Amino acid sequence: MRIILLRHAESLGNIDELAYCRIPDHALPLTPRGEEQARAEGTRLRALLTEPVAAYVSPYVRTSRTFQLLGLDGVVERHVPEPRLREQDWGNLQDPVDQEIQKQKRHEFGHFFYRLAHGESGADVDDRVASFLNELEQRVENDPTHPDTALVVTHGLTMRLLCRRMFSWSIDLFESLSNPEHCAHRILTYNGKWSLDRPFTQWRDSPDKTTQAP
Repeated sequence: MRIILLRHAESLGNIDELAYCRIPDHALPLTPRGEEQARAEGTRLRALLTEPVAAYVSPYVRTSRTFQLLGLDGVVERHVPEPRLREQDWGNLQDPVDQEIQKQKRHEFGHFFYRLAHGESGADVDDRVASFLNELEQRVENDPTHPDTALVVTHGLTMRLLCRRMFSWSIDLFESLSNPEHCAHRILTYNGKWSLDRPFTQWRDSPDKTTQAP
């Protein structure tokens, strides 16, 4: 089995943080540059995908549009909008001052356990991605028609937490990792045990001895 994790392309919120004050997070569109990124990534993915694929896509506008622009109609056998793959819920972001306060507190107290006001903690996202992974495994085992390759189009933090769950990484290691670049992918392959094709960039050293190598 193979799982390809893909972060969405650049969105308006990635270049203009005040966009969150006037547009709901789930409705933020891609930028023109983001649309180009998605099309380019589609070319790269088509070279990797020689067998049928099941696509599981966060229902946010930026992820849905990224998936659409990949142009994988010829290989995607089933397309499932999957809310459990959505971005961490940041609550109400209409007030830019409160938005900055929340970001600072999250940085000080840790991205995993700090629960955003009216939103989620990283631990909440961790729980829902665990549910998704368990269900995906059951589908592959019990449904002989399910493709052996799953494409997961999601968000940066969600990608890191999917890997944290898959490899039982420590929370310290998770918090030391940076999100992948927009439209960057990681490939998880099962061959007796799960492996990751390449590590995430670390913005600081992890205080424990856990590594990204499973």
